[in-house]
Amino acid sequence: MGDAEIIPIGTGGRPGRGTGSARPSKASRTLAGGAKAAARRGPTLAPEPESRPERPATTTQDRAPMAGITPGEWLAAFQTGATQVFGDDWEPQLARLLAFLRRRLTGEYDVDEYGFDQEVAEKLLLASLRPIAEKWFRIEARGVENLPSEGGALVVSNHSGTLPVDGLMTMFTIHEQTGRFLRPLGADLVFRMPLISSLARKGGATLACNEDAERMLASGELVGVWPEGFKGIGKPFTERYKLQRFGRGGFVAAAVRTGVPIVPLSVVGAEEIYPLVGNVPSLARLLGIPYVPITPLFPWLGPLGLVPLPSKWLMEFGEPIRTDEYDAGSADDPMLVFNVTDQVRETIQQSLYSLLMERTSVWR
Repeated sequence: MGDAEIIPIGTGGRPGRGTGSARPSKASRTLAGGAKAAARRGPTLAPEPESRPERPATTTQDRAPMAGITPGEWLAAFQTGATQVFGDDWEPQLARLLAFLRRRLTGEYDVDEYGFDQEVAEKLLLASLRPIAEKWFRIEARGVENLPSEGGALVVSNHSGTLPVDGLMTMFTIHEQTGRFLRPLGADLVFRMPLISSLARKGGATLACNEDAERMLASGELVGVWPEGFKGIGKPFTERYKLQRFGRGGFVAAAVRTGVPIVPLSVVGAEEIYPLVGNVPSLARLLGIPYVPITPLFPWLGPLGLVPLPSKWLMEFGEPIRTDEYDAGSADDPMLVFNVTDQVRETIQQSLYSLLMERTSVWR
């Protein structure tokens, strides 16, 4: 390898090109145009350097994200953006939210003996139900004047819909129309569920037992009860709007003992939100729940099947049934309790039939 001839790249193998010779190659002379071409062009003037403004040296401080923006400008930009997104009243809304969080963190709020938290019920639970009630179900309430403006009363309603959505809608409608809070009597299953139990208590619900019902009614609360229970919300779609048995009439006994009126409530529209077409009893027993519903959309569409259908709802509050004409001992008379229970049930059933005949469409 030591005796091999080294041929520079680009010489084409011919000596004299790219070998470091002082004499330029012919190709180089052609490109340059030679001395004669230079003479013809005349003397070349060197271009004058452009005058550029002097720039100060950029420092680390100049490259900082906040450089050149004052805190006042940041605040003004935030206020402008908040106004465009949330409207002109965003500041009082933010102030109310911060005050709410402060009370929650410091414990400066009231809870009654049943766990009812009025602030949570009104500003969280009922406020979140508003778009569903007004825009989705478009609830129309009638006979609201039959609800007493003060003092105890027992609202008795039919129960339907596979899931107890009608109870929530009744709570919202009564508060929206009268400003009063309905105190629902819930099944024990509700209070065995970790998150649901706490929210139900804060929303005003309590266990469906005579003792709690009588104490609430005696203290002037508006109490709600759905005597059909799980048999009402879990009945097949083919039996819609046919009232199930109203239990043993415990709600009537509580009303008679406290002398409060019974306000019958008929709800049309809830039966269609989750049409129950099937059930899985073995799975329900395994899970410890009354039934596992099968609807046209659930479980086939997964979580999307839990979205209720947008049926049009009608709520009619009937004339109050007075109980103050009975003495307290009448609550122990099973025949009287049965008769009043049957009267309440028949009133609701006839009202349901009337509303169904009036309705022209499920959806509007």
